[in-house]
Amino acid sequence: MPSHRLLRVRELLKREIGEAIRRELPVHQAGLVTVSDVDVTGDLKSARVFISLLGNPEQKKVAVDMLSKNRGRIQSLMAKSVVLKNTPKLKFVFDESMIRGNRVLAIIEELEKDLPKE
Repeated sequence: MPSHRLLRVRELLKREIGEAIRRELPVHQAGLVTVSDVDVTGDLKSARVFISLLGNPEQKKVAVDMLSKNRGRIQSLMAKSVVLKNTPKLKFVFDESMIRGNRVLAIIEELEKDLPKE
């Protein structure tokens, strides 16, 4: 189990990276990009940023390209607002849990329609 300090750092990074992404990626081009979680190594040298994308397929493709190009800028903005001994190197990972969750809810809804009403 991660330490209390590491949990606080994760939440702080999640908030600040989300804010940096909001400022750097225009919603009309990249869709809605949200940070769902951040996983930081114990030495704080690297962080996996789990992101969710809402938008059409073209916006998702643009968002992937923009995140790749702007990784350094987002990391720099995060480093200015979060003072740590080591600034974690960011790696963006797409979190598919929202898509899977919506699919499960749709399946449950279909099953409920098929049930006989009493």
